[in-house]
Formats: sequence, C-alpha cells, structure tokens
Amino acid sequence: MEHITGRLTLPTDVDMVKETIELKELLGADALRDCDGTNMPEELLKLDGKIYATYYTTRKDNEWAEKNPEEIQQEYLISDRLTARGDTLRIELMRGFHTEQLKVNTIDDPKRWWEVIDRTTGEVVPADRWFYDESTGEVEICTVPYHQYTVSFLAFLIWDPVHMYNFITNDWKDAPHQLTFDVRQPKTQAYVKEKLKRWCEENPNVDVVRFTTFFHQFTLTFDDQKREKYVEWFGYSASVSPYILEQFEKWAGYPFRPEYIVDQGYHNSIFRVPTKEFRDFIEFQQIEVSRLAKELVDIVHGYGKEAMMFLGDHWIGTEPFGKYFADIGLDAVVGSVGDGVTMRMISDIKGARYTEGRLLPYFFPDVFNEHGDPIGEAQDNWLKARRAILRSPLDRIGYGGYLKLAIEWPGFVDEIQKIVGEFRQIHENMDGTGSYMAPFKVAILNCWGKLRSWMCNQVHHSIWHREIYSYVGVIECLSGMPIEVEFIDFEQVRQGIDPDIRVIINAGDAYTSWSGAENWVDEKVVTNIRAFVDNGGGFIGVGEPSACQFQGRYFQLSDVLGVDREMGFSLSTDKYNAMDPDHFILEDIEGDIDFGEGMTRIYAQGDHYQILNMDQKYSRLVVNEYGKGRSVYFAGLPYSPQNCRILLRAIYYAAHREEEMKKYYVTNVETEVAVFEKTGKAAIINNSREPKETEFYVEGVQKCRLSLEPMEMRWVEI
Repeated sequence: MEHITGRLTLPTDVDMVKETIELKELLGADALRDCDGTNMPEELLKLDGKIYATYYTTRKDNEWAEKNPEEIQQEYLISDRLTARGDTLRIELMRGFHTEQLKVNTIDDPKRWWEVIDRTTGEVVPADRWFYDESTGEVEICTVPYHQYTVSFLAFLIWDPVHMYNFITNDWKDAPHQLTFDVRQPKTQAYVKEKLKRWCEENPNVDVVRFTTFFHQFTLTFDDQKREKYVEWFGYSASVSPYILEQFEKWAGYPFRPEYIVDQGYHNSIFRVPTKEFRDFIEFQQIEVSRLAKELVDIVHGYGKEAMMFLGDHWIGTEPFGKYFADIGLDAVVGSVGDGVTMRMISDIKGARYTEGRLLPYFFPDVFNEHGDPIGEAQDNWLKARRAILRSPLDRIGYGGYLKLAIEWPGFVDEIQKIVGEFRQIHENMDGTGSYMAPFKVAILNCWGKLRSWMCNQVHHSIWHREIYSYVGVIECLSGMPIEVEFIDFEQVRQGIDPDIRVIINAGDAYTSWSGAENWVDEKVVTNIRAFVDNGGGFIGVGEPSACQFQGRYFQLSDVLGVDREMGFSLSTDKYNAMDPDHFILEDIEGDIDFGEGMTRIYAQGDHYQILNMDQKYSRLVVNEYGKGRSVYFAGLPYSPQNCRILLRAIYYAAHREEEMKKYYVTNVETEVAVFEKTGKAAIINNSREPKETEFYVEGVQKCRLSLEPMEMRWVEI
C-alpha cells in the first residue's frame, strides 16, 4: 500500500527542532503540539501542517490569581470522622490534606456554606452549636458523647491539581506552583475573555486552540504526603463556590447543602446511585458551562482558528454525552486513549467535527525509565484501541509529553511507525463507511445511562482496580464487537424499552449505580424487563445484576436469570446444582474460563436453567429460558480475547440469533474480523503477541485460511 500521510499529531519542544522535523517527515505527521512543561519552537511555526497550542483557561496566570484571591477555584472537603468522648469536640479541618494544594476558605461565611453533621444520627448540628477557630484551624462542636461528627467546608485550590501531578511525576524543582482560578466568577470571566482575544492576536501561527480544558477540574485531592488522596475523574467536588451555589439555588428553587457534594464522604463517586439533588447540580452545571464555553469558542472562531477540547483535566460540566455539549460549537475533542473503552468514550462523541485520541504511553519519565516498558505499553494500548477503532474510528491520533524521551528509547519510534501506518490503513480501507454491525442493539442498563456512555464501572479512565476489572471487561469486550451499544437508565425502562434493543446487560456490584440498588424494587422496572424477556428479549447479568434484598430474593430478576445469591438466609434450603457445559456459548472455547474476581455463592434455581461452569457447588455461568426469551449469568467477565468470544456468543444466544453470528466469522478466538461491506474489505486482526492460524467464514462458507504474525492486521477482499 502506498505511503499515506496525515491524521497524526506529534509533541515538540524548544530543544527538539531538528528531531521534530525529521520525525514529522518520517511519520507523515500533519500537526504539532506543545504540552504541559514544554514550549513550541518559533522555527516550527512556519512548517506545513497545523500548529496546536495548549490553552489553559484556569491557570498559568498567578499574577491574576494573587490579585483576586476570592476568585480562586474552590472545592468542598469533608474532615476526618471523629468520635466525641465528652460534651465538646475539636476537629482540625486540614488534617490529612496537603496545605500547599488547599487552603480553608475563610472569606465566605462558614455558617452559611459549611455543615457539621452528627454521623451517628445523620442530623445537621445547628450553626449556633459550633464555631470555627481560625487561629488553630479547628471547628469546636457541642457534642453528644460517643457520637461521630464531620465538618464539610470550602477550601481554595491554591495549586492546580494537574500541575501538581505533573510537578510530582516529573520531579520538577524550580517551576512555580500554578494557582487555579474560577472562570465562572464575574471579574475573572471578563478578564479571561479579554486575555483569550489578546492571545489569539499575539499567536497568528496557531491553527488549533487546544483548551485543557474549560473551567472545573475533576476531583484530584492530595494528602499531606503529596500522595493522591481522592481521585474521581467524574467528580464535581471542585466545581463549587458561593457565587455558583447561589445561582444554583435560584435555578433549582431550593437551598443548597454541602452534603449534596460531600455525600457522607463518598463525594458522589460515580459508583453511588445519584441523588435528585446531585443530578440537578450536574444539569445546572452543564447548562452554565456549555453557555460560557461557547463564548470562548466563538472568540477563537472569530480569529479564524479551530477550538479543540481536551477530554480531561478541567472537563467537569462539559458532559460530552449530555444534552448541551453540541451547543458549545467545538471543532474537535481530544482525549487520552487507555484502551478500547476510553477510545469509544472519545470517538462516539457527537457535537464536534472530528475526534482525536492521544495514544499511550505519554512521553513522561514515569514510563521512560530503566524499569519501564514503553514499547510493551504502546503495543498493549494499540491492541485494545485497534479493535475498537475498527468499529467506531477516531479521525486522528497523536502523542504527548517530552519528544526527547521517545526518540532516545531504542526501537520506540519504529513501533509508533507501525501503529500510525495501521491507523491510516483502517481509514483508507473503510473509506468513510462503517463496519458491519449485528441487526439488533445491545443496551447497558445502569443508573447513569447515556450521560456515562463508555464510562461504566470506572474510577479514573483506564486505571485498573481489583474491584472493577471483572465488570469493565464487559464494555471493553463490547468496544470492539460488531454490536451497536446503547446506554440506558432505569427511567427509560420505566417508560418502555426501545424495540430495536434485543439484549439488555446489567453488570456491577450490588447497591452501586451500575447494578441499580433500590431501582430493582420498583414494580415498573421489574415487570417491564420481565415482559421484555418473556416476549423474546435477552438479559445478561454480570456480578450482582438486579441485586437488592427484598421479599425473599436478593436478585430481583432471579426468575429471569435462573440464579440467585446465597446471603446466608436460605442455607436450610438445599440446592441441587449440576454442570452441563455442552452449549452454543462454549462451542469454540478451550481451557479454563477467566471470571476475574467473580461472585461467590451463586446458585441456579427454577425449571429452565443450564449450568455451564461451576466453582465447586456454586455456579459461575448459567443460561436460562424465560418464556420466549433467554438470559445468561456471568460471575464476572474481565477482558481477554477468549472472553470477547464468550460474550459475543452469549449476546447472539440471548438474542435468539445464533445463526447470524457466522455471517462474518473467524475461528480462532484470539482473532477478530471487521467487515466493511461498501468497500468490499475485511480486516482480520490477531489480538495476541503470538503467531495465530485462523479461518475466515462468510455466510457460513470458508473464504480463506490465514497465518497471522503476532499482532498482525490483514486486509482481505470479500
């Protein structure tokens, strides 16, 4: 195939001019960018291709922040939970927090904006029964002995969390700590708009303004030892100020409470079932953030430049899958690609002209060191991203960080060259058309629905946690499947299930937002799903689907699933479970199945189940007939090529479409195929680092047999 160029953005720095020009030529890059801690060299501004400039609306201007301390960004914090042993208790507010990052807000009235709560009863302690001693940084509370108490309070973010992270990661010594200011505030808002206009005038060679990002940082709080104390990529804790909250009160029609943000100390983790008040706050923030972001984007457009948003850092309130995102008028969205899921989190965004993914590894010393494996990380990243790109492609890819580190690492540039070449091949062969998809939709059901598309069961995108990898695997598998995925919430189920949906998946731990908690005791929810399956639909549950102890059942859809979980209440009832692994779902599966952390004490029950896999006397994989429909239960499903095949088979089985699964099919579970019918091309990919043999079938007829090199992508005519 001829050498194709374009679709690639590279980082640069002032001491890398010659190397940047050489690498730009070698890789066919058509855009250059600066990064945090680097600068764009003057010599490169005149080169062919686009120039991206990282633009910070909320930092890199300490002079302004120091002159306007009341308009520095704020965050709601919650103190340690302490037990009173007498009639009074003193709580040191900043204990455990880093005082270089956060500073108690004493400018605004603590009695108005703080809250002391008796955590033994859940009651708010009246404001006249506590006071703040500014000289010691403590709150003194009139207490009931042996009750526990917390203080929720406002603090100024006196060191931008991302700058702090980069400072610590790169061991910067002389860089001043960057203060972070709140663009929503009137004075700062006017200043930032004028500053952006001046910047656009002073930078005529910049083509793309890469907003990093707009106004509110996701929650990234450090402890007193400069370790990450609390990280919530979806967190709204740092999007607050008395100015914003007073506006919210007018909009919502009820008074704001700090508890709506600190949430008993859970900080409204995405795993929490969102309260009405928190949903209201997100809605309000979306409206206001999109309105103000549009004003900045309009300024950029007025100077003939493109506006690009980084999906990260200060992205809170933009909500790319929300109702208001398209109103911003962005040209592009760029985000970090950690795997197939985070790739889809970017590529599935509507409301921008194009999408760009920043592939890993980031060129930082935490990877490029004697203990690191940059090439291995690049390969792992690409194996997961590639299968998802074949289903929903990014328009562009790029890299970030210090170019010097990448160039000096033996073999790393060669690896990038391969990856970039494959990315361009995908676009060349698909020619603007989509890959073949199954003739039905699969819906992921949770409390968040569309707003958190491709964000399910994640703490911080692509970060591994033992508690979640068995669930994240479900959407990672789906990210590269020939399946159209929709994300729905329980309200949509109450209103009625879209007839295009053939299979519903519910995956997560009990009482989390992903499983659904008390939604499962709602009569409309359970009856609508039972009717959906009874009339021929499919239901797939992973972990603790429909879990909520009620009326003698833990899984409220135990009749649909054919399984329940032993909670110790029914040990007196004998269970006679026996395994029969002969089933369509396991037809081409060899060896053990990986259920990850799995789920213990699952037993099959009813008259129509078949147990495909067991852990001693309990079950791990069960299918069930329910009226005209079917269900499949998995104890867990971490990502692996084999589990992708198992889930694909489970979906087609649950949809009653087994015969259609082999319309386009490869026999080896370590391989997958994406077919572009309009161009007559098929991409067959080896998802492993070993050579693989596989057969390619079209409409049940063998088309060819292939010997694939490790990680190879082979294009064949259909």
